This record gives sequence, structure tokens and C-alpha cells, in this order.
Amino acid sequence: MYTQCPACLTVFSLDVGTLTLAGGQVSCGHCGDTFDALANLTDQLPPEPFRELPLHPSLMRPPLLELAVYRPPVEPIAVVVADAAGNATANASGPQAFAPRFARNRRESTERFWPWVFACTFLTLLLGSQLAWAKRDFLIRDPQSGPMLQQICNTLHCQLPLVAAPGQLRLLASNVQTHPSVPGALVISLGVRNDAPFSQPYPVVALTLSDAQGKRVAMRRLQPAEYLDDPQAVQRGLAPGSRTALLFEVEDPGTRAVAFAFDFE
Repeated sequence: MYTQCPACLTVFSLDVGTLTLAGGQVSCGHCGDTFDALANLTDQLPPEPFRELPLHPSLMRPPLLELAVYRPPVEPIAVVVADAAGNATANASGPQAFAPRFARNRRESTERFWPWVFACTFLTLLLGSQLAWAKRDFLIRDPQSGPMLQQICNTLHCQLPLVAAPGQLRLLASNVQTHPSVPGALVISLGVRNDAPFSQPYPVVALTLSDAQGKRVAMRRLQPAEYLDDPQAVQRGLAPGSRTALLFEVEDPGTRAVAFAFDFE
């Protein structure tokens, strides 16, 4: 910004800090005269040649400032009011306190903070339940978390999903004999025990028939629905430590098959 000494007409460059030191009053560094720098203050010099900077009107109306960035809270003013009996009461009155968002008190910030806490907690629990469902087989097989989940499910009268663990099925006995009523057929019976600490579905039984040289003559994979007629038993699965007998009716491969092998899948 620029201003001009009215005595010697010397033009000076100055900033806001210089203007605010003495309310716009400055001293000329050329002639020593003291003058009001606001009288002809300008942010751009007129084109040369010029002699005097134009003076601002002395009766100019002060500019109205509307863009507020901060307003500190105002303490209410206590007003004493006397009633007809002469008793004085104090009422709090005065302008309402206002502050921008960044200057609001901590209580208002805390009230706005709790909904976010609840939302984040709910989303965390939802994510945890999704991860637990994705890892349900591992959690049910685990010797620590499996019994706890089973206890919780028994309390809530629900049923855990069946987890297949064919490696923990023990073959107790097996028997192959000619079908008593169907010609050219065999009846195979297997005694099975579930050694897993959790319920698991009935296995897929892979039956392999071999000749005397150990060569495979026939093979068949039997699904639970093929050797069980009870859909509810298939849905319940094998309880922990339970024993069951599995019966299979298969076609007799003839005298070539002398050995049988069973595998659980």
C-alpha cells in the first residue's frame, strides 16, 4: 500500500503493521511532518506523471463486515429484578453465546462422539461374526473353542453346522456276505465310531474291490443318501463318540473280487 506526505508530497510504501501502530498516524521520513496515512491510502499508484494522490472523502460511511470467522462465547449478565414485596431475584440474561464448530465446548463434542462409537462397535461385531462364520470349520474343530461353541449352542437350543473330519472316523468291524434275498448281490456292513469331539456328517464311503493279484476290479463312491433312508439322521450327522452300523447293497462282481477296501471321504 502507498500513502503521500501532504507537506512534501513524498510517496511512501507501508504495510498494515505500520498503520496499526499509531492508528494511521505516521511521520514523514523526508520532512518530519506527522500526517494521517489513511487520508490518501491506496493499494495502487496512478499512472505517471502524477503530483498528488487523491484524498478519501472524510464523511465516508464505515464498511460493514459480515464474514465472521470466530465469535467468543459471551457470559450471561445477571439482572436483578425486585418484585412488589421488595425481594430481589437475579435472572441471567444477555446475548446468546455462539462459537464456530472448532471452538465448541467439550460436552457438545462428546455428545456427537458417542454415535460414532456405537456405529464402530456394531460394525466391528458384524465383521467379527462374518470372520467367525468364514472360519467356522476351524473353530469347531479346535479343542478349546469347539466345546465352548457347543455349550453355547446347547444353551440357545441351536445346532452347530456339521464339520467333516473323515480322519477321525474309526472302522470297528466289517463284514461282506451274499445278499439273503437278492440274487447276484452282496451285503456289506461296517461298524463306525466318531472319535471327533464334535458332530460330523455321515461320510462318503469309497468301496474298492480287488482280485488276488491286488488289481482293482471295481470301485464305487457311496453318498450318505444312498445308504441311509432317514433324512433326519443324515441332517443330524454322527454325534461325538457315537457308534453306528452302515449297510451297503452292491452288485456281486463275481469270483474275481477276493478283497475289499473301504475309505471315508
